[in-house]
Amino acid sequence: MSGLFQVPWSDYQSDLIDALWRTVSYTVVSFVGAVLLGLAVALLRLSKAWPARAVAALYTEVFKNIPLLAIIFLAYFGLASAGLKLDVFTAGCLSLVVFYAAYLSEIFRSAISGVHAGQTEAGEALGLGKTGIFGHVILPQAVRLALPGTNTFLVDLLKSTSLLVTISAAELMSEGRLITSSTFRALEVYLVISAIYFALCYPLSQLLLLLERKVRAGVPLSPWRRRRVRAARSLLVADLDAGADRKEATTV
Repeated sequence: MSGLFQVPWSDYQSDLIDALWRTVSYTVVSFVGAVLLGLAVALLRLSKAWPARAVAALYTEVFKNIPLLAIIFLAYFGLASAGLKLDVFTAGCLSLVVFYAAYLSEIFRSAISGVHAGQTEAGEALGLGKTGIFGHVILPQAVRLALPGTNTFLVDLLKSTSLLVTISAAELMSEGRLITSSTFRALEVYLVISAIYFALCYPLSQLLLLLERKVRAGVPLSPWRRRRVRAARSLLVADLDAGADRKEATTV
């Protein structure tokens, strides 16, 4: 073990920082795309029109049952052979988006379906339209139900960016392969790369777990919700004070 750490890491520091930035970029762009596409597919699965449900179900089953590596090859090499050449970043993000959107759509569909039908009836009684009911009544409750599964797939997506090494995407694993080819210190290099992934994934998973706990506890996260909660508490306190004053006046 005394001869384990012999790679001159200072020579590769800037390259590793660039690779780390690319890994985070792939993760953020792909996750946002997967959430948006997954939500759209989930809404199609819940549509009353059977053609929309059929198309969404077909998409979900196809991409859930194809390996991510095969999707990466199809996006980068397959489309290029058909005359549609994508750059590495676009192909990598597209692969991650279509793959994880299939799984997220199932999570979102289950979460939306899990909101009690009485919530929709309550929204209609308040005079809200379909968009208002979904945006202000259904979606906030569905987010709380979907959060655990979505958090898990975010961490998994971050780890899956390592598969983009197959198309030389210049992320962490690709940089590790380049360092290995120049130093021939595979054990040391991949131990360090693994440690970097752990340093990314573990804090992220803990932060997401904390977010999940706060949402379950009903803690307002956005500024406008915090203002509304403060305003509601002020009105409640004022109402209680007014009730106490009326009771005191009646007693006197």
